Amino acid sequence: MRAPSPLDILARHPALQRREHAAVIGAGTIGASWTALFLAHGMAVCVNDPAPDAEERVRSMIDQARPVFSELGLATDDLTERLSFTADVARAVDSADVVQENGPESVQFKRALWADVENTVSPDALLLSSTSGIKATAMAKYMRDPTRVLVGHPFNPPHLVPLIEVVPGEQTSRAVVDEAVAFYTALGKRPLVLRKESPGFVANRLQSALFQECVHLVADGVVDIADLDAIVVNSIGLRWASGGPFLSFHLGGGTGGFPHFLEHLAPGMERMWEILGHPHFDEDTKDLLVHQVQQAYGDWSLAELEQRRDRLQIALLRVLHDER
Repeated sequence: MRAPSPLDILARHPALQRREHAAVIGAGTIGASWTALFLAHGMAVCVNDPAPDAEERVRSMIDQARPVFSELGLATDDLTERLSFTADVARAVDSADVVQENGPESVQFKRALWADVENTVSPDALLLSSTSGIKATAMAKYMRDPTRVLVGHPFNPPHLVPLIEVVPGEQTSRAVVDEAVAFYTALGKRPLVLRKESPGFVANRLQSALFQECVHLVADGVVDIADLDAIVVNSIGLRWASGGPFLSFHLGGGTGGFPHFLEHLAPGMERMWEILGHPHFDEDTKDLLVHQVQQAYGDWSLAELEQRRDRLQIALLRVLHDER
């Protein structure tokens, strides 16, 4: 499978033709990844981050993402020609068609930011937040027009993982939601609109629930970290990548499907819920986890582990893409 080139995408997606200039506020891991993706799709990007090493971090992420973009058939040459930096928020958003915010997870910060951005940005610009848990309704509290802002929460790293949780606030307009979905789709993402604002949204809540039991099983001495990761990769991870939890249990019900699962297997699962662990990140638990992670993965650098992750995820994405 060869992914479409940026020119192909621009030709097919008016959403990108309407969104040629992006402002990325906050250049941490998520913001830098968004920046790389926007550039690979032919957009001009202005990054706003007051940190003295922001530009270095963004350029490093772009270099890291180049092999991924090459595998996906996206642009890899001259990416930084359309890249600029500023410490001034108003300057960053002045000509932006899209603002993707990735600042601190503080509702006070985001409320003040969006109120300031609203004073400068184009009235047609998309106002999107990468927040992992703050509701758009709360962020829009001080805005004159709270219909404009919504959550576009990615799964890390955004330049590779398809999911975007699109979460409108109570006053976000339907037109803005539709435009956000069109924009993310044009970037090759899989935007899914949540029907209700919920703290942590969906993907992070699921991840947290599973990780809670992972920590409990390791801390209780049932399994070590290396074997637990292997168990997930070779069972739940494999199964859910091809179908998700509900489809998996629908199939797990045999010829009776999900109704049979609920009748015969769900009671045992419900009893299991009552004995799941409730661990805490106390000092002993943290020391144990750090020690075992080092034992399991300490022979590889983080860069090597990231490269391996990216190769495997690209291979999986190709298979899933061909099945659609």
